[in-house]
Amino acid sequence: MPTDGIAARRSFAETVVREARDLALEYFGDRGRLQTSLKGFQDFLTAADGAVEALIRARVAEAFPDDGFLGEEGGGGASDRLWIVDPIDGTANFARGEPYWCISIGFLSRSTPMIGVIDVPMLGETFAATRGGGAFRNGRQIRVADTPSFESASIEIGWSPRRPAEHYIELIREVMQRGASVKRSASGALGMCWTACGRTDAYLELHINSWDVAAGLVIAREAGAVVSDFFTAEGLTEGNPIVCATPAIAPVLLDLVGQRTKVLRPA
Repeated sequence: MPTDGIAARRSFAETVVREARDLALEYFGDRGRLQTSLKGFQDFLTAADGAVEALIRARVAEAFPDDGFLGEEGGGGASDRLWIVDPIDGTANFARGEPYWCISIGFLSRSTPMIGVIDVPMLGETFAATRGGGAFRNGRQIRVADTPSFESASIEIGWSPRRPAEHYIELIREVMQRGASVKRSASGALGMCWTACGRTDAYLELHINSWDVAAGLVIAREAGAVVSDFFTAEGLTEGNPIVCATPAIAPVLLDLVGQRTKVLRPA
């Protein structure tokens, strides 16, 4: 895609995420409007998820009517130019009034992640990146941490009910036995942003969906992270494992998750 097309979409994404942020905050501040329910085991849904996604979908249709759209709530299909949106990533946190949730907008051109914009309303932070253009938080460039060893690393491991709990527990055990500390914040998009800006050294999960990582993949890689090639095989529609890590500790994690041959090196 021509660079002017990418630049226009990046500017659009940064504009529409602010509008989506305001709408999400209206719901967050009025607990009576949330209508919280469960789509599945520990898979929360609120009225804000649908409303925010509908807003972004409508804005994309207005600005780029020939682009495709895939959202967590409303679905969609593959396209050479595809927006992938998670309207509220970290919905369980959102529903409980916790601050660790975000709005994630990614854009793919011919299956290649090109743009990532993630807004964290309760922290007043917006992460943004374009492939080949660096990664930024509130307009200032960010880089991954220079943590020298696995023994001093802080690693986030996401959990998904799509894989047996025993696999998750075993992965935690393997990581801790190698000396790293382990955490979980319940948002894959935020986990990748935290790695990108050095708050943690890695985010990994044995299964995650495309709307959770489409934006974060661009941001983390442009910040110097090693990321697994998520969109290989059926990643777009069925999900895949994800590894996002600083170069120093990535090899161990890639080995543990079995992604040794599907790696995108840092930008």
